Amino acid sequence: MGRGATGLRDADRAAGDLPTEGLPVGAAAADNLRGEDLADDLARQGFAVRPLLDAAACRALAALYDADGLFRSRVVMERHAFGRGEYKYFAAPLPPVIADLRRALYRRLAPVANAWRAALGEGAEFPPHLDAFLARCHAAGQTRPTPLLLRYGPGDYNCLHQDLYGELVFPLQAAVLLSAPGEDFTGGEFVLTEQRPRAQSRASVVPLRQGEAVIFPVHHRPVQGTRGSYRVTMRHGVSEIRSGRRHTLGLIFHDGA
Repeated sequence: MGRGATGLRDADRAAGDLPTEGLPVGAAAADNLRGEDLADDLARQGFAVRPLLDAAACRALAALYDADGLFRSRVVMERHAFGRGEYKYFAAPLPPVIADLRRALYRRLAPVANAWRAALGEGAEFPPHLDAFLARCHAAGQTRPTPLLLRYGPGDYNCLHQDLYGELVFPLQAAVLLSAPGEDFTGGEFVLTEQRPRAQSRASVVPLRQGEAVIFPVHHRPVQGTRGSYRVTMRHGVSEIRSGRRHTLGLIFHDGA
Protein backbone atom coordinates (compact mmCIF):
# COMPACT_ATOMS: atom_id res chain seq x y z
CA MET A 1 0.00 0.00 0.00
CA GLY A 2 1.43 3.37 -1.01
CA ARG A 3 2.14 6.30 1.27
CA GLY A 4 0.35 9.66 1.40
CA ALA A 5 -3.19 8.43 1.45
CA THR A 6 -5.37 11.51 1.42
CA GLY A 7 -6.44 14.46 -0.59
CA LEU A 8 -6.65 17.91 0.99
CA ARG A 9 -9.40 20.44 1.42
CA ASP A 10 -9.55 23.99 2.67
CA ALA A 11 -9.83 24.07 6.44
CA ASP A 12 -13.11 25.07 7.97
CA ARG A 13 -12.46 28.43 9.66
CA ALA A 14 -15.60 28.68 11.74
CA ALA A 15 -13.61 28.07 14.93
CA GLY A 16 -11.26 30.94 14.14
CA ASP A 17 -8.41 31.77 11.85
CA LEU A 18 -6.82 28.33 11.68
CA PRO A 19 -3.12 28.35 10.70
CA THR A 20 -3.50 25.85 7.86
CA GLU A 21 -3.89 25.72 4.09
CA GLY A 22 -5.64 22.36 3.95
CA LEU A 23 -6.66 19.39 6.01
CA PRO A 24 -7.70 15.81 5.19
CA VAL A 25 -11.14 14.61 4.21
CA GLY A 26 -12.03 12.06 6.88
CA ALA A 27 -13.64 9.39 4.71
CA ALA A 28 -10.81 9.52 2.16
CA ALA A 29 -8.18 9.31 4.88
CA ALA A 30 -9.86 6.24 6.37
CA ASP A 31 -9.88 4.30 3.10
CA ASN A 32 -6.55 2.68 4.02
CA LEU A 33 -8.27 0.98 6.98
CA ARG A 34 -10.47 -1.13 4.73
CA GLY A 35 -10.23 -4.90 4.54
CA GLU A 36 -9.76 -7.97 6.67
CA ASP A 37 -6.00 -7.43 6.83
CA LEU A 38 -6.57 -4.74 9.49
CA ALA A 39 -8.28 -7.22 11.81
CA ASP A 40 -5.61 -9.80 10.96
CA ASP A 41 -2.77 -7.44 11.91
CA LEU A 42 -4.45 -6.53 15.18
CA ALA A 43 -5.01 -10.19 16.01
CA ARG A 44 -1.49 -11.25 15.07
CA GLN A 45 0.62 -8.51 16.64
CA GLY A 46 -1.70 -6.34 18.71
CA PHE A 47 -1.44 -3.26 16.46
CA ALA A 48 -1.75 -2.18 12.85
CA VAL A 49 0.10 0.57 10.99
CA ARG A 50 -1.47 2.26 7.99
CA PRO A 51 -0.61 5.40 5.94
CA LEU A 52 -3.32 7.93 6.71
CA LEU A 53 -2.26 11.54 5.98
CA ASP A 54 0.10 13.24 3.58
CA ALA A 55 2.89 15.60 4.66
CA ALA A 56 0.89 18.78 4.01
CA ALA A 57 -2.00 17.56 6.14
CA CYS A 58 0.41 16.59 8.92
CA ARG A 59 1.99 20.04 8.95
CA ALA A 60 -1.42 21.72 9.00
CA LEU A 61 -2.62 19.61 11.92
CA ALA A 62 0.59 20.11 13.90
CA ALA A 63 0.23 23.88 13.43
CA LEU A 64 -3.12 23.76 15.24
CA TYR A 65 -1.25 23.19 18.51
CA ASP A 66 -0.65 26.93 18.90
CA ALA A 67 -4.31 27.84 18.24
CA ASP A 68 -5.34 27.91 21.91
CA GLY A 69 -8.98 28.68 21.17
CA LEU A 70 -9.47 25.16 19.76
CA PHE A 71 -8.66 23.39 23.04
CA ARG A 72 -10.41 22.81 26.38
CA SER A 73 -7.30 22.05 28.45
CA ARG A 74 -3.51 21.75 28.39
CA VAL A 75 -1.68 19.08 30.38
CA VAL A 76 1.98 19.39 31.34
CA MET A 77 2.90 15.76 31.81
CA GLU A 78 5.67 16.17 34.37
CA ARG A 79 3.26 17.76 36.87
CA HIS A 80 1.24 14.54 37.00
CA ALA A 81 4.12 12.02 36.72
CA PHE A 82 2.86 11.07 33.26
CA GLY A 83 6.29 11.60 31.71
CA ARG A 84 7.62 14.79 30.11
CA GLY A 85 6.06 16.85 27.35
CA GLU A 86 2.59 18.27 27.02
CA TYR A 87 -0.70 17.76 25.26
CA LYS A 88 -3.97 19.59 24.64
CA TYR A 89 -7.51 18.24 24.43
CA PHE A 90 -9.69 19.69 21.70
CA ALA A 91 -12.79 21.54 22.90
CA ALA A 92 -16.36 20.85 21.81
CA PRO A 93 -17.40 21.23 19.13
CA LEU A 94 -14.38 19.57 17.55
CA PRO A 95 -12.89 21.25 14.49
CA PRO A 96 -14.78 19.69 11.54
CA VAL A 97 -11.65 18.09 10.12
CA ILE A 98 -10.95 16.29 13.43
CA ALA A 99 -14.60 15.29 13.87
CA ASP A 100 -14.81 13.94 10.31
CA LEU A 101 -11.65 11.89 10.66
CA ARG A 102 -12.78 10.51 14.02
CA ARG A 103 -16.16 9.45 12.59
CA ALA A 104 -14.59 7.83 9.54
CA LEU A 105 -12.06 5.84 11.56
CA TYR A 106 -14.70 4.70 14.06
CA ARG A 107 -16.85 3.36 11.21
CA ARG A 108 -13.91 1.21 10.00
CA LEU A 109 -12.98 0.00 13.49
CA ALA A 110 -16.44 -0.76 14.92
CA PRO A 111 -16.65 -4.23 13.27
CA VAL A 112 -13.29 -5.18 14.81
CA ALA A 113 -14.39 -3.85 18.20
CA ASN A 114 -17.59 -5.89 18.03
CA ALA A 115 -15.68 -9.05 17.10
CA TRP A 116 -13.43 -8.49 20.13
CA ARG A 117 -16.43 -7.91 22.39
CA ALA A 118 -18.06 -11.14 21.17
CA ALA A 119 -14.82 -13.12 21.66
CA LEU A 120 -14.54 -11.91 25.26
CA GLY A 121 -18.25 -12.16 26.06
CA GLU A 122 -18.47 -8.49 26.99
CA GLY A 123 -22.08 -7.78 26.13
CA ALA A 124 -23.87 -5.35 23.82
CA GLU A 125 -22.39 -4.37 20.45
CA PHE A 126 -21.02 -0.96 19.59
CA PRO A 127 -23.26 0.94 17.17
CA PRO A 128 -21.95 1.28 13.60
CA HIS A 129 -21.69 5.08 13.75
CA LEU A 130 -19.75 7.25 16.20
CA ASP A 131 -22.56 9.70 16.94
CA ALA A 132 -24.70 6.89 18.36
CA PHE A 133 -21.84 5.69 20.56
CA LEU A 134 -21.12 9.22 21.78
CA ALA A 135 -24.80 9.57 22.71
CA ARG A 136 -24.30 6.59 25.04
CA CYS A 137 -21.19 8.22 26.48
CA HIS A 138 -22.99 11.50 27.11
CA ALA A 139 -25.95 9.75 28.73
CA ALA A 140 -23.45 8.13 31.11
CA GLY A 141 -21.90 11.49 32.01
CA GLN A 142 -18.91 11.20 29.66
CA THR A 143 -19.27 14.49 27.80
CA ARG A 144 -15.73 15.85 27.40
CA PRO A 145 -14.03 15.33 24.01
CA THR A 146 -10.89 13.19 24.15
CA PRO A 147 -9.11 13.80 20.79
CA LEU A 148 -5.81 15.55 21.48
CA LEU A 149 -2.57 16.88 20.09
CA LEU A 150 0.70 15.96 21.82
CA ARG A 151 3.99 17.85 21.64
CA TYR A 152 7.36 16.49 22.76
CA GLY A 153 10.81 18.13 22.81
CA PRO A 154 14.31 16.90 23.70
CA GLY A 155 14.28 14.70 26.80
CA ASP A 156 10.49 14.27 26.73
CA TYR A 157 8.72 10.90 26.90
CA ASN A 158 5.35 9.37 27.71
CA CYS A 159 5.08 6.73 30.43
CA LEU A 160 3.23 3.49 29.72
CA HIS A 161 -0.48 4.04 30.28
CA GLN A 162 -4.06 3.35 29.18
CA ASP A 163 -6.48 6.04 27.94
CA LEU A 164 -9.51 5.30 30.11
CA TYR A 165 -11.86 8.20 30.78
CA GLY A 166 -14.93 6.53 32.27
CA GLU A 167 -16.98 3.33 32.36
CA LEU A 168 -17.72 3.33 28.62
CA VAL A 169 -14.64 2.43 26.59
CA PHE A 170 -14.24 1.83 22.86
CA PRO A 171 -11.43 -0.75 22.75
CA LEU A 172 -9.36 0.69 19.90
CA GLN A 173 -7.68 4.04 19.35
CA ALA A 174 -5.32 5.67 16.85
CA ALA A 175 -2.18 7.78 17.06
CA VAL A 176 -1.04 9.60 13.94
CA LEU A 177 2.57 10.76 13.72
CA LEU A 178 2.54 14.34 12.37
CA SER A 179 6.32 14.92 12.40
CA ALA A 180 9.00 13.37 10.19
CA PRO A 181 11.42 11.01 12.00
CA GLY A 182 15.04 11.87 11.32
CA GLU A 183 14.09 15.33 10.04
CA ASP A 184 11.88 16.91 12.70
CA PHE A 185 13.04 14.74 15.60
CA THR A 186 15.10 11.71 16.64
CA GLY A 187 14.19 9.09 19.22
CA GLY A 188 10.55 9.12 20.31
CA GLU A 189 9.55 5.61 19.27
CA PHE A 190 6.01 4.40 19.92
CA VAL A 191 6.06 1.52 22.43
CA LEU A 192 3.41 -1.08 23.30
CA THR A 193 3.53 -3.63 26.10
CA GLU A 194 1.42 -6.76 26.36
CA GLN A 195 0.82 -8.64 29.61
CA ARG A 196 -0.47 -12.17 29.12
CA PRO A 197 -1.76 -14.22 32.06
CA ARG A 198 1.01 -15.98 33.99
CA ALA A 199 3.68 -14.58 31.68
CA GLN A 200 6.14 -11.70 31.65
CA SER A 201 5.32 -8.58 29.65
CA ARG A 202 6.29 -8.34 26.00
CA ALA A 203 7.27 -4.98 24.48
CA SER A 204 6.91 -3.91 20.85
CA VAL A 205 8.63 -0.85 19.38
CA VAL A 206 6.50 0.35 16.44
CA PRO A 207 8.39 2.34 13.78
CA LEU A 208 6.24 5.06 12.21
CA ARG A 209 6.72 7.43 9.29
CA GLN A 210 5.14 10.85 9.01
CA GLY A 211 1.43 10.51 8.32
CA GLU A 212 1.16 6.90 9.44
CA ALA A 213 -1.38 5.88 12.06
CA VAL A 214 -0.89 3.11 14.56
CA ILE A 215 -4.16 1.45 15.55
CA PHE A 216 -3.92 -0.28 18.92
CA PRO A 217 -5.95 -1.44 21.95
CA VAL A 218 -6.95 1.01 24.64
CA HIS A 219 -6.65 -1.45 27.53
CA HIS A 220 -6.96 -5.08 26.43
CA ARG A 221 -7.53 -7.36 23.46
CA PRO A 222 -8.59 -10.98 22.90
CA VAL A 223 -6.01 -13.64 22.07
CA GLN A 224 -7.03 -17.08 20.88
CA GLY A 225 -5.89 -19.88 23.16
CA THR A 226 -6.44 -23.64 23.21
CA ARG A 227 -9.60 -23.18 25.29
CA GLY A 228 -10.97 -20.11 23.56
CA SER A 229 -10.15 -16.42 23.75
CA TYR A 230 -8.51 -14.83 26.75
CA ARG A 231 -7.86 -11.20 27.69
CA VAL A 232 -4.41 -9.62 27.26
CA THR A 233 -3.67 -6.29 28.99
CA MET A 234 -2.04 -3.58 26.86
CA ARG A 235 -0.28 -0.30 27.65
CA HIS A 236 1.40 2.23 25.38
CA GLY A 237 3.90 5.07 25.61
CA VAL A 238 6.64 6.98 23.77
CA SER A 239 10.38 6.60 24.34
CA GLU A 240 12.62 9.60 25.02
CA ILE A 241 12.99 12.25 22.34
CA ARG A 242 16.68 12.75 21.65
CA SER A 243 16.41 15.90 19.52
CA GLY A 244 13.87 18.10 17.75
CA ARG A 245 10.12 18.26 18.23
CA ARG A 246 7.53 15.51 17.78
CA HIS A 247 3.79 16.13 17.24
CA THR A 248 1.12 13.44 17.37
CA LEU A 249 -2.64 13.42 16.84
CA GLY A 250 -4.45 11.10 19.26
CA LEU A 251 -7.93 9.87 18.34
CA ILE A 252 -9.84 8.22 21.19
CA PHE A 253 -13.43 7.34 20.40
CA HIS A 254 -15.08 7.43 23.82
CA ASP A 255 -15.59 10.83 25.45
CA GLY A 256 -14.46 11.44 29.04
CA ALA A 257 -16.17 12.03 32.35
